[in-house]
This record gives sequence, structure tokens and C-alpha cells, in this order.
Amino acid sequence: MSDIRKANRKRAEPLLDAERRRDNGVAQLSRRDENDLIGHKKKALYAFVVLIFFFAVVVTRLWFLQVQQGEYYSTLADSNRVRSVEIAAPRGNIYDRAGREIVTNRPSFNVVWLRENNKINDEWLKTLTRVLGQDASSLLEKIRKMSGVPGHIPVRLAEDIDWETVARIENNRMYLPEIKIEVVPLRIYHFGNLASHLIGYMGEISKAELDKADQTLYKGGDLIGKMGLERLRDQDLRGEKGHDNMEVNALGFEQQNLKGDEPLPGNDLYLTLDVELQKIGEEEMAAKNRAGAVVAMEANTGRLLVMASAPALQLEEFVGGISQKSWQGMLDNPLHPLVNKLVQGQYPPGSTYKPITAFAGLAEGIITPDTTFFCPGSYRFGNRVYRCWRHSGHGTVNLKRALGESCDVYFYNVGQKLGVDRLARYAKMFGLGEKTGVEMEHEKPGLVPSTEWKKKRYGVKWHEGETISVAIGQGYDLTTPLQVAMMTSVIANGGTLYKPTVVEKIIDPDGKVTNSLQPEILSRLAGQGKNLKLIREGMVEAVNSRRGTGREAQIDAHGIIVGGKTGTAQVVRLAQYKHLKEADIPYEYRDHAWFTCFAPASNPEIVVTVLVEHGLHGGSASAPIAAKILNKYFEDKYKGQEGVAAEKSGNRRVILSQEMIEETDPTSAEDLEEGENDSPQPNQPAN
Repeated sequence: MSDIRKANRKRAEPLLDAERRRDNGVAQLSRRDENDLIGHKKKALYAFVVLIFFFAVVVTRLWFLQVQQGEYYSTLADSNRVRSVEIAAPRGNIYDRAGREIVTNRPSFNVVWLRENNKINDEWLKTLTRVLGQDASSLLEKIRKMSGVPGHIPVRLAEDIDWETVARIENNRMYLPEIKIEVVPLRIYHFGNLASHLIGYMGEISKAELDKADQTLYKGGDLIGKMGLERLRDQDLRGEKGHDNMEVNALGFEQQNLKGDEPLPGNDLYLTLDVELQKIGEEEMAAKNRAGAVVAMEANTGRLLVMASAPALQLEEFVGGISQKSWQGMLDNPLHPLVNKLVQGQYPPGSTYKPITAFAGLAEGIITPDTTFFCPGSYRFGNRVYRCWRHSGHGTVNLKRALGESCDVYFYNVGQKLGVDRLARYAKMFGLGEKTGVEMEHEKPGLVPSTEWKKKRYGVKWHEGETISVAIGQGYDLTTPLQVAMMTSVIANGGTLYKPTVVEKIIDPDGKVTNSLQPEILSRLAGQGKNLKLIREGMVEAVNSRRGTGREAQIDAHGIIVGGKTGTAQVVRLAQYKHLKEADIPYEYRDHAWFTCFAPASNPEIVVTVLVEHGLHGGSASAPIAAKILNKYFEDKYKGQEGVAAEKSGNRRVILSQEMIEETDPTSAEDLEEGENDSPQPNQPAN
């Protein structure tokens, strides 16, 4: 066995022996492959770049999350424990010129649902319907309407709830932790619907309005101005929202108050409006269920004292969205309450336009104060006969008497000599045919016709006979009540056209006046003081002479003399109503009644314009309303100064000339009926 092992140990190993024979005791290294080395270097470089890129991405992301978006994610994290609720800002108040409150605020309680991390289930809905006394479908509909709004904005489920409902909600807080009571300022209209078309109303912002609004200022559920000054002055009135921060637990229950910020109230608006005068205008129109407008303004500043459109809007019907039934009722109402007749109603001015025709005749040298025309009761032009309102005629009349008695034939003659284009040029000098720029919505410009206008509008030339209608404020002539008031103020103040103003000043929450609006002059009639004085004298006669058409506008206050002009604007002339008594003519076919005036006559300071739709005659329907406003205005002005006031008014009083007060022929029954009718009846064939 040992021999076998020895033999095996000595067995030759060819390969190893060959290697041993070549081994000379020196270490042999194989040749380096440069290509392999370059490859390893590239791999190491790639790995290094990838590693650097990875760390760069991580560091950049960390910087973005912790620095760039740190505040956002911090707020997001805090939202798990902190609930931030917006606090509505108290809206600015609205006062009249004497500081009387027209619109202020009161606290109201709304029920809101905090949607964040909260789910709707049957038990929750059942409890909520029982507490609020509403059906489930109405609550779900309110929630669906907010589906496209960010989840942190609460859903308003009920508005202006009573104390009993508040108590029920507080007693069920354990079952309704996500239901909150929010306190929101609600508008109080101290005089009901007074100046409703001017003041306007508020309502919840719609989705369309929210899409157009500044998202940093408005959120779903916010109350905003929907009409009138509430909308036009929303930026001044709305204020700045505050925030109430509360720490809540996992169930949504409030644990403690955290630091928040108080809301900043809106600015207060002081209007030029006089509440007492406004009430007279609206009450007089409402007393006989009239439709129309009443305007009163300061003749020398353009400040508006009365802006009444009748009938007034029922503002409470608009709050929270008007029902289809109420809306249809307003649309079907023949008095058209939705139309703001102050600036949207366009009517033929009737005889209130005659002062412009007279002024244009004086300025162009067509007539003088002594120019007379004979009025037989009609005016023949070509094969047509145009009637005067007084069918028996006025006889020979000059300018003053023509204005005082509103003789149509006199102005037919003047208008025919002037032509329509010159009439149009002077009408525009008095502010007609253009928007006034007053702070009211959807104002209409009216219409001052001319040859160019008719050619452009109808593609036919102007006919001379049409000028006859225009000369007395009929035909194509259209004006708004505010424009007629502005026209009258230009006559009263000696030729200055002021922009009408409704906001006197704006006061911030600290009591500082941030904006005090000054009278703005739009244009002046230079060098026309004498002619305007002649027009004023004619308008004084219209109110104070025996045959004046505006006698009902005379007032008792301190002997103040009023100058004015009546007007009866033809609506439509239908043969079937020709022989009917006026009271038997259907309402919609009766003529409109105008009256515009100024006082005191010697130094005018107030202008009043009244339009009664389908009121038939300005002297009987409109002038008494103007007289009541003037009486109140001067009574308030001289209150407590009876002796001094009488003396002052005596110095300013216009002494009527003998010509103005002389008794001519006895007053006829036709005149006693105040039968002024500005209808020219242009197409009646000659006898």
C-alpha cells in the first residue's frame, strides 16, 4: 500500500512540470489592456453622474417643498388641526345729504356646512332636515350647486334663521360637528323701497359672476350688489373680509381659538339725495298708482335731490333670487316697474321742448322778444293743417305769451323758419340726445332728429312738414326725464350744463373723507345770458299769469315765484278715440303729462321735473307734485327763520309785470279744463 502511494506521488504532471521548467524565479505580469481601462473609467463616470443627478433631484425637491412651497404645505398640514373661516365685512352704510340713514346693516345668522373631509349619510341628512325644518331635496340641491367650488368653501344651507333654529343647532352640535353658524351683516332699508332703482339690492354671487370676478376677493356664497349703487359702488361698500381660526380635534370639534384677523368695514356713501323730498315724490306718484318719474336737482351744481321712478321695485322679492311668478308679474304689469324711467324711459318731450325752439329762434335772429304771430287755432303747411291745442286760437302772441300759454302755432312758425338741423344743434347744447353720465345703469340717450339722422336711419330725406312736429317736441323727438331736468337747469342757471351727481362724498371706517365729489361742468352757452333771461320770463308767465298752463305749480312758501313749462306728449292718435272723453280712453293710449320748473325765479337754485305716464295734462297731473316738492324744499331751508326768510324771499321775488297779470277776455271753459294738447295732428287734411 505504501509502495502504491509513493508511486502516485512521483507520477509525472506534464503541464505543471513544463511551467516549472520555464519558471526562472521572476514574477511575470500580463500586458495591460488599455481598452478595458477606458471602459471602466466610463462606467465609473456614468455612475458618478447618476449619483450626482440623483442627489441634485432630491436636494431640489427638498428645497422646493420646504422653502419654495413651505408656507403652502405648512398651511395644508395645519388644516388638519386648524379651521379657518372667513368673516364677512360689514358693508358700508348709505346716507342722504343730511346724514339720515337710508341703508345700514344688522347681524343675521346663516347655517353653513363645512365640506372638508365630511361625508353625507342618511342619518346626518335626517338630523339636519329635522333641525332646519327643510326637506332633504332642497338641502341636497344647495350642496350640488357648490360642486364645482373648492372644498374649503362652506355650503350655505339656510339664511337669516331665527333664534329658535340657532338654539336647535347648538343643542345638536354633538351630532352635527361640521355644521356652523356664521354671522353675516344683512342690509336694512330704513325707508323700505325708497329710491329703489337708484339704491338697488344685494344677492348671492352667481357662478357666472364668480368666474368674471377677482377670485382673491370673492368666493362662492358671497353677497354682492346686484343692481343700482349697491352694484356700481360695490368696491367702495364691500370692505375687506376677516378670518376666524379655530383648532379642532379629529372629530371636527373646536378646541381653542387661535389668532385671526378682524374684518375691515366698507366705506360709507353720502348721497346728494334728500330723503324728505324723495318721499314726497314717491308718495305722490303712488297715491294714484301712477307710473313715471320725478327729478329734483340743484340748478347750480347738478346735485340730484330726488330720483324717483314709479312704481318702485319691491326689493325684498329680489333678495335670494326672485321667483318665476314674481318676475312674470312684473313683466306683465302695465306700469312696467322693472324700467327705471328716470334714465331708461324715452318719451316725446312735448311742450317742455318749446323753450329750446324759442331760444334757437332768438340766438339765430329768427325772432325777437317782440316778434308776434297770429294763432287762429291752426297752422296750414302745404295741403296739411296742424292744430293748436286751443282750437279757438290764441290771437296775436309774442314770445312771452307763447311760452306762458304754450301756443303751438307760434312755435310751428319759429320751427319752420329754423329748420330741423338748427333745432338739433341747439337741443344738443342743452344736453338732449346724449347720455348724461349719471351713476345709473342702462341709461338711454334719447333722440334728437336731423336730416342726416333720418337719411342714415331710414334711407330717405327729411320732409319740411316733419320739422313742425319736432318744433313742439313731437315726431321723432325722444328724451328722458333726467335730460329734461338738465335742460331746465341750463335755462335756470344762465347757460351751464352740469353733470348730474348722486354721490356727495365717501368716508372710510376711520371717518376720513376719501373722495368728495365736486360739480363737473360739461359745457357752457357763452354770450346767451340775455336770451336765456327771456326764456325764464316766459316760463314764469306759464306758472303765474291768468292763462298760464302751469298755474298748479304756484307755491305758498315765503312768496317764492316759480317758473316752469307744462307739456302733453302724444302717445298715439287713434280715430276711434277722437270723440271719447279723456277718462274713457284706454290707459295705454292716453298722452303723457310733463312739467318742469325752477325756483326762485329771480335766482334759481332748484329744478324739478315730473313725468306722469298717460297722465293726459302736465298742468293738472304733474305740476301739483312739483309744487309739493318745492314747498317742502323752501320750508326746510327757512325753518326757524320765518321773519328773515320772508324778508330775503321778498328781495328775490319776481314782480310780475302788468302784461303778465292783466285780465284779457274771461277764462273760457276750455281753458278751465287745462286743455293743453301738444298733438299737432300733422296728417289731418285741410277743410
